[in-house]
Amino acid sequence: MRQLSTLEKLGILADAAKYDASCASSGTAKRHSKGGKGIGSTEGMGICHSYAPDGRCISLLKILLTNHCIFDCHYCVNRKSSNVPRARFTPQEVADLTLSFYRRNYIEGLFLSSGIVKSGDHTMEQMVETARILREEHDFRGYIHLKTIPEASPELIHRAGLLADRVSINVELPTVAGLTRLAPDKNAGTIEHAMGGMKQAIEEAKDARKRFRHAPRFAPGGQSTQMIVGADGASDTDIVGKASRLYGNFRLRRVYYSAFSPIPDASAVLPLKRPPLVREHRLYQSDWLMRFYGFAADEVVAAAGPDGNLPLDIDPKLAWALKFREQFPVDVNRSSREMLLRVPGLGTRAVGQILASRRHRTLRLEDVARLTTSLARIRPFIVTADWRPTLLTDRADLKALIAPRQEQLELFG
Repeated sequence: MRQLSTLEKLGILADAAKYDASCASSGTAKRHSKGGKGIGSTEGMGICHSYAPDGRCISLLKILLTNHCIFDCHYCVNRKSSNVPRARFTPQEVADLTLSFYRRNYIEGLFLSSGIVKSGDHTMEQMVETARILREEHDFRGYIHLKTIPEASPELIHRAGLLADRVSINVELPTVAGLTRLAPDKNAGTIEHAMGGMKQAIEEAKDARKRFRHAPRFAPGGQSTQMIVGADGASDTDIVGKASRLYGNFRLRRVYYSAFSPIPDASAVLPLKRPPLVREHRLYQSDWLMRFYGFAADEVVAAAGPDGNLPLDIDPKLAWALKFREQFPVDVNRSSREMLLRVPGLGTRAVGQILASRRHRTLRLEDVARLTTSLARIRPFIVTADWRPTLLTDRADLKALIAPRQEQLELFG
């Protein structure tokens, strides 16, 4: 077999890593290389595959160590039975690529995942060795995210946490039945046991840092996970419930949602087409409601339809407000922060400004208008000094009045 060049390997393994969405880096420790010490930095706007508010593209070298895999998960393009080109990096090659790209100012860190080759322990050893080379031999101070393997030994996963800024263990699918059917080589109990061990190690390290000044940092960016949406029959109710339990049980930094994408030579048990991308978007919005707006999981899923899925034409917060109109209108001059956060169109920043402003003056409708981009959306749900919606909140056609209008975009517009 012809030996692949580094560039050819990079093309294969970077493309194979694109299905993993969990690569943000918020919350990590701040390090820099000022004074000529070390290489790299985690300071600035943060690192992720996105654009910063100033338009700057922030990126990681996001690759797999190898796309060879002994598992045969139906939804995975790199599964054992998949007919795709295979490649494999050594730990030294990944470290060299990371340093080379960093020096060219292409990247600000590394996101490293891998297929399972030989065994979970063997693969995890290779990933940990990559991070060790960067940290210990080159004093690399940039961001490192390692996708850990739940089947690997706890000792190896612990070493990964000592070297990485963030670690993640994918739960893959929201239900045990879905995981059993589509990923027969994986076990939900093993995955959650590994996540529990990681949670305990992170908490112990934080406690040690409080008591001992030079205690080592352990995954300062926390742990995250990812769920595939639309590969099995799980509803949004199942997904939101699973996410809520993961946040509560393992104190995850983030749960990521990835819409299933059809793959070459797909298994017959998979759907023929991907779910609407807006479904993924609605799940992220529901996630925000639980994390920042004080909604419980059962409140979010109460906005779902009879099929258990969130509406696609309106966001979950508006869907909840329309379904529970007895909670409204909310008086912006008297109501609690918790109730203000439930008003469609009011974000956390706007609510904070309302609370600060009403200490000094009584708010009128025009004052609220300055804090939002769509006053028409908010008016049916609030009371101000000079405004009361009267029967507007109870109108049968309220959704049609305030829901975003659907537009057919031009292909070449």
